[in-house]
Amino acid sequence: MKKYTILFLAFTFLTTIISAQSALEKMLFDLPGVVFKKLETPEGFEAAYELHIKQPLDHKDHSKGYIYQRAFLSHRGFNRPMVMATEGYARPRNRMYELTSMLDANQLDIEHRYFGTSVPDTLDYQYLTFEQMAEDLHHINQLFKKLYQEKWVSTGISKGGTTTIFYRYFYPNDVDVSVPYVAPVNYEYEEKRIYEFLDKVGTAECREDIKEIQVRLLQEREKVLPLLKWYAKGAKHKFTYLTLEEAFEYAVLEYPFSFWQWGHDCSKIPAADADLEVVLQNFMDVVGISFYADADMEAFASHYYQSSTQMGYYGYETAEFKGLLKALPTDSNPYASFTPNKMEVKFDGTLTNKVAKWLKTEGNNFLYINGGIDTWSATGVEKSDKVNSKWFVLEGKDHAKARIAHMTEEEKAEFEEALEMWLGVEID
Repeated sequence: MKKYTILFLAFTFLTTIISAQSALEKMLFDLPGVVFKKLETPEGFEAAYELHIKQPLDHKDHSKGYIYQRAFLSHRGFNRPMVMATEGYARPRNRMYELTSMLDANQLDIEHRYFGTSVPDTLDYQYLTFEQMAEDLHHINQLFKKLYQEKWVSTGISKGGTTTIFYRYFYPNDVDVSVPYVAPVNYEYEEKRIYEFLDKVGTAECREDIKEIQVRLLQEREKVLPLLKWYAKGAKHKFTYLTLEEAFEYAVLEYPFSFWQWGHDCSKIPAADADLEVVLQNFMDVVGISFYADADMEAFASHYYQSSTQMGYYGYETAEFKGLLKALPTDSNPYASFTPNKMEVKFDGTLTNKVAKWLKTEGNNFLYINGGIDTWSATGVEKSDKVNSKWFVLEGKDHAKARIAHMTEEEKAEFEEALEMWLGVEID
């Protein structure tokens, strides 16, 4: 009898799941401009779908045509909160955010326009703006609030965190709480705060070791470049946007930025007089040259366009390398962003400075998470006592490790307390 009871309960549970899926699919069918396909259901959820949501190319003029924006819906229940993940790049597959698990929530993970499959037939970059991005997210928010009427939280990592911030600026009432991770808000085309950070982070000894590696590589370029050429050939990297020599010099200048961004170990920096192969291997581990090859230039073209027009970015100081740089100019700091097809653009920092000012006076219910040694924390949102928000700068954590999971117990308790208060939920 007991066996039949268990079978009956299992059958009832399965029937409930199927019924919930059917109800959700009917609702998705009824949403205008939403195409979906079922995915494997993540553990703890009732269903998951890949969505393609119709968006105007230009939200001010629908006659310009449409794109279909990719997103992923993971459904736990209509009585649960919704975590709205605002990606800054492509999102080719479903993934879970920390907040989704913490809040036992549903999740909408949304690819950024002009990345992945969320692109128009012709890449007319004039429609890649913060304003158009915010309209995309607002449209999705309003569509799915018809289905999910509990509390909403937006979150994103790195450029995705910047997306979270700018979206909230344009639509402050779409979500109840915003949680940007390691998210820069740059004030200008070439962010000088990056230079200030790199002059102070870590110990003076480690910073000097980094500089010595850079100098050694540039001094021995005639030995290094042939080795990089053979590496590029074996890895099938092509260099037509930049020459291999330009890529090498950019990568050498990038070394300190990447070293701290990704939390490399100072004790593993080779001595300045170590074998060149040892120095070169460390250089490849920290930076490498693949990021400057044609494939990555194409993959990040939209990111570079945004950085060069509205978002701002960083450059490389070259004063310490006079006479060592051969391929790059030294009369000005080389810029770390590369526009698509080397197109000429004009930077306008009006919006990003408006957002920064708004965050200081009206940016309430934000929970900012940054890493203490992450280079991008240099341009993180500045603390303000005029708003009801909280800042968490995780000591010793880099761009990848500045996460709730790596908070101290005290930080985690403070973070959860704010979420519970602002969302009216209890976190287990």
